[in-house]
Amino acid sequence: MQTNLPRRNFFQPVRTAVVPVFADESYTDAYDTALAIAQHVVLVGLVRVPDEASISGAAGQARIVRQRMLEIAADVAITPYPRVSVSVAPWLELVQTLRELQPDLLLLDMGSHLDALGVSADTVLANTPCSLALLRGLQHGAAAEQIEIKATEAKRILLALRGGPNAELAVRLGLSFPQALHTALHVRPTKPQVHDDAPFRGLQRVLPQLHGVELQEVVTDEPVAHIIEAAGNYDLVILGAPILPQADAASVGGVADRLLRETTTPLLVVKSPHGNQYLMNTQTEDDELAGQGAISILVDTWFAENTFHADEFANLLWLVERKQEQKLTISLALPALNEEAMVGKVIRTIQRALMEQVPLLDEIVLIDSNSTDRTRAIAASLGVPVYIHQQMLPEMGARRGKGEALWKSLLVTKGDIVAWIDTDIANIDPRFVYGILGPLINNPKLQYVKGFYQRPIFAAGALQAAGGGRVTELMARPLINLFYPELSGVIQPLSGEYAGRRSALESVPFYSGYGVETGLLIEIYERYGLDAIAQVDLLERVHHNQPLEALSKMSFAILQVVIDKLEQRMGTSLLADVNKSMKLIRQGPAGYSLDVAEIVERERPAMASLESYRQARAAHAAQAATQVV
Repeated sequence: MQTNLPRRNFFQPVRTAVVPVFADESYTDAYDTALAIAQHVVLVGLVRVPDEASISGAAGQARIVRQRMLEIAADVAITPYPRVSVSVAPWLELVQTLRELQPDLLLLDMGSHLDALGVSADTVLANTPCSLALLRGLQHGAAAEQIEIKATEAKRILLALRGGPNAELAVRLGLSFPQALHTALHVRPTKPQVHDDAPFRGLQRVLPQLHGVELQEVVTDEPVAHIIEAAGNYDLVILGAPILPQADAASVGGVADRLLRETTTPLLVVKSPHGNQYLMNTQTEDDELAGQGAISILVDTWFAENTFHADEFANLLWLVERKQEQKLTISLALPALNEEAMVGKVIRTIQRALMEQVPLLDEIVLIDSNSTDRTRAIAASLGVPVYIHQQMLPEMGARRGKGEALWKSLLVTKGDIVAWIDTDIANIDPRFVYGILGPLINNPKLQYVKGFYQRPIFAAGALQAAGGGRVTELMARPLINLFYPELSGVIQPLSGEYAGRRSALESVPFYSGYGVETGLLIEIYERYGLDAIAQVDLLERVHHNQPLEALSKMSFAILQVVIDKLEQRMGTSLLADVNKSMKLIRQGPAGYSLDVAEIVERERPAMASLESYRQARAAHAAQAATQVV
């Protein structure tokens, strides 16, 4: 069966790249490489006029350049810059155009482009106002040996890394070639100088988490010779220009110089415009800023590869087919507290679309938090099993909170995949369920999927287009960026629509209250890695606005969870129990007063550690085996 899923795992870290075009230049590898690296390529036409020649006499060459640009720009991602510059100093004209366009990258061929510009690589490296990539491709030696692999066709890429923003740029551009296997090579001298490895710290943390990148660290007396020897085993070498004091900023670097002289492997030398600023900021003993930008490589790559849209999984027959091929069972658990207004609509919408029309779900259960309205009766009337979580696992005691309901839902659901959605969704649609299930069904390596959406809210009796997500933006996101920056690409870490594999969910603890989503996200990341998490755009979710006091309590709980996780990481206590009560300020006829709310976020152990759960799973397995027979 054909699927409507598009190709994934294509990471382009550059929005706009500029490539110059000349009348007598036929080399095209630069354009192909720019297209691989950037989402959009701008062609800038240039004509170089000798000092003694008439500029007006170059009109014919300008016309040729315009024609060449139109031919190259047949690709929709390439745009010709409208003016062709004719000058005795085309490099200065190009720099002025770069300042006007403010692109992310200038890509130059080391041979044809530099010759046509009449400048050296040193001059270009010292004066380019944006990121720069210098390409030595097939024209320079490799073609003579009949090596026919272009940079864009590289299957094996060597990233020769020292650290700092230039090395980070090298990694970003290397990841633009999704078909390639990447080796990140960090070569250290046997007797390094003090802080020699400081710039590599950020990359050292990130590289092991990047999919398709193998990290190799080598200590040798001949680091440059080792890189040159290794280069012969690869189709493309990418390295950052050295970060040098301003007086030496024009240097292309000893490693690149020797690679140019002693190898024929295609080479990409890159330089970030932030290199000199980085140098000035990292001269302290601790090198506090070393590798500070490296984490964004990991986050950006994850975001590009693991962010989906619900419409990608709208082919429900295909999803069911994939589910059956893998012999998966899927459960939907609905946490609820006094949701009689919406719970019936939520259940019937999902039942019709995902159980009656197609068998995507195997069961729906309601986990109630002791509602005082008709929530349980409505669900039961629709054939949904109903459980009151305060009455489950009595040996563990009863706690209040949504997290408690989610944790205990593992006990009474049977599916290999468990999904949760809230029961107050006013615009309920099947996409809220199949959207978060799709990535798990399609990719067995994923363990956990979060939904995200636009969040208009009901306030003052009307629907407002924005205003939701205040706790996310004011509490959860700043904390995640500070302490778990790898998760900073998760758009809505607190969303109530998410799903996971039972094998992962049963292995992690759950917090009982508002902090359950934050705790689960951190636990899954720490146990399974960032690549095991995905997120899905569920379009729009309409819900009622929470009063400010409720948001304050939620923020207090989330802060406790993050501090608890930090305590576990560091093996020390940061928060006394007495600090887990919150003083709420009340205003009444008699003035202001204080009220105390106990908001204690406590962990429940991994469900798989409970004997009663293991017995329930064994009974389910036995029942399933009987049904098969």
